[in-house]
Amino acid sequence: MEIQKFSYDNRIVRNFGLAAVVFAIVGMLVGIIIAVELYVPAMNLGIPYTTYGRLRPLHTNAVIFAFVGNIIFMGVYYSLQRVCKARMFSDMLSRIHFWGWQLIIVAAAISLPLGLTTSKEYAELEWPVDIMITLTWVVFAINVFGTIIKRREKHMYVAIWFYIATIVTIAVLHIVNSLEIPVTLFKSYSLYAGVQDALVQWWYGHNAVAFFLTTPYLGMMYYFLPKAANRPVYSYRLSIIHFWALIFLYIWAGPHHLLYTALPDWAQSLGTVFSIMLIAPSWGGMINGLLTLRGAWDKVREDPVLKFMVVAVTAYGMATFEGPMLSLKNVNALAHYTDWIIAHVHIGALGWNGFLSFGILYWLTPRIYGTTLYSKKLANLHFLLGTLGIVFYATALYWAGITQSLMWKQFTAFGVLQYPNFLETVTQIIPMYVIRSIGGTIYFVGVIVMVYNLARTMLQGTLIAEEAAEAPALAPAAIRERETKHRWLEKRPIQFALVATVAVLIGGIVEMIPTFLIKSNIPTIASVKPYTPLELQGRDIYIREGCNTCHSQMVRPFRSETERYGEYSKAGEFVYDHPFLWGSKRTGPDLHRVGKKYPNLWHYMHMNDPRSMSPGSIMPAYPWLLEQDLNTSTTEAKISAMQTLGVPYAKGYEKLAVIDLTAQADDIAKDLQKMGAPAEPQKEIIALIAYLQRLGTDIKGTP
Repeated sequence: MEIQKFSYDNRIVRNFGLAAVVFAIVGMLVGIIIAVELYVPAMNLGIPYTTYGRLRPLHTNAVIFAFVGNIIFMGVYYSLQRVCKARMFSDMLSRIHFWGWQLIIVAAAISLPLGLTTSKEYAELEWPVDIMITLTWVVFAINVFGTIIKRREKHMYVAIWFYIATIVTIAVLHIVNSLEIPVTLFKSYSLYAGVQDALVQWWYGHNAVAFFLTTPYLGMMYYFLPKAANRPVYSYRLSIIHFWALIFLYIWAGPHHLLYTALPDWAQSLGTVFSIMLIAPSWGGMINGLLTLRGAWDKVREDPVLKFMVVAVTAYGMATFEGPMLSLKNVNALAHYTDWIIAHVHIGALGWNGFLSFGILYWLTPRIYGTTLYSKKLANLHFLLGTLGIVFYATALYWAGITQSLMWKQFTAFGVLQYPNFLETVTQIIPMYVIRSIGGTIYFVGVIVMVYNLARTMLQGTLIAEEAAEAPALAPAAIRERETKHRWLEKRPIQFALVATVAVLIGGIVEMIPTFLIKSNIPTIASVKPYTPLELQGRDIYIREGCNTCHSQMVRPFRSETERYGEYSKAGEFVYDHPFLWGSKRTGPDLHRVGKKYPNLWHYMHMNDPRSMSPGSIMPAYPWLLEQDLNTSTTEAKISAMQTLGVPYAKGYEKLAVIDLTAQADDIAKDLQKMGAPAEPQKEIIALIAYLQRLGTDIKGTP
């Protein structure tokens, strides 16, 4: 049998690892800053680029795509070469992938604080960056599939299954959710509107968690956990069930983010049913991981790498139990829009993704540098700090979430809201926000300890850039082997990828096609009209400033909400909303019925200094809106884009839009001037007021 000599490329592994560590510091530091901004409004600094609304998407993108993304690529490039017994398909593609991904991250770091955002959660980056992501992902896919095809190992190991599912599904999710009409170089409108946009976004958003934060990490768990424990995976059969059940069921669960909204009930129910079913494969994976350590628990007590991995897998189990529970309608009614959801997300982010990443870094770095870990004591200190940080963080927010929900829903014996002023619910949870920021800081200090430990480890060793390896060539089988269908599939990566793609597409197709093609799912309302040009410009300012990160625009059909906000929201009210703005968290009150609730002057004063109108408010001030002129040169392009999307503006109206915009702005400015405000019609605040005063006024029953 011919033995072939080759080498593994550790340089690309090192590069992605270093990038991950750098962006972990950046992303988590921004997270601490915005956590403090929530109870110290002065931390927003009174300038546009550092407000909570602009920094929050920077934090999520940094930790998801910069930190976790680079960890995924580090783990894939290291493990794939070894389970395939082959060098990566192309060193050039590896380098293009690395620098392309870092360029995307830099583009995000620049554009998001500038307010260039689509507002769609975890997909905020504008259309030029979306194209960059697509091209870079194609490079990654070619490199991975090329490596799998030229492998020297007949059967694809379980980790490869998860990598394949990740590549094909993320490609589908990103392309479908990012379909948009460019308006300018830095502005686009979603191809979908209202209910349809919400369904597509949370089909994407939930499955970005599934196929970016979960499946590649499960693939790495199946490789690095057995390696660190020096034990085989507990059950091959369980891994098969885990994989196929997970990728088939996960894709259906997105609508559980939209319970009690204007989404059709049948779609909500599908999301709930499949979310509950997800417990089985998720816990199957957790059990397979933990039982891999059978007989190695003494080693777990001593080895910080295994400590991180055990807690990571346990956090995965906790998060994947809590998620289905939160999809139950009675639980969702209590928890949605509260800080409970933030706690839930961070159990997964800090525990599952964070701790598994740290464990892999501690295991992998000494090996590619030909040395041992600099200090196990520092690694154990990091483990202790990280665990304490998670406990402080999550406990505070669970407490805050329950407090919020109970206060929102509480009625007096006379049948009126006990806490009608939303601000009362905010001030009560400020101590929990303080504790949350302390927990995040403790966790961050642990990361700094890790950085020092890894740096010293690298300095005491030398990078083995070209790691020598040898393996027999993969020869075609001389006789037909008797094998199961799955064993047959494991030898054929293209067929495997096609079957996986079909498995993940079924759920999305079943949910989306009826929502898009059956008119009765989204009944129209004759009184709902398109936004005026000024209101459309104001809506874009609302999106630019990230107001949707704190305010929802969806009144659910609960007595507590209709008493507080007004008539519950109807599907037909959102048919001209490109994109939808239903929100996922209420740090401030819902705004769907805020139109005409307050005079123009109230909004003017409130945006300039929120505490002047709402003493104790934690909302940042937006004084630049009173100073900056509205850019009306984009009005024609925006109206034209909306016409392309089917919004029924009259033919040729785009040429007259600025005239109508000016007239409406003059009316609002005159009203403000009558009340003594030094308002000028060309300022951005006028457009934002126009938009806010329009919200929820198209149907009867609005206060």
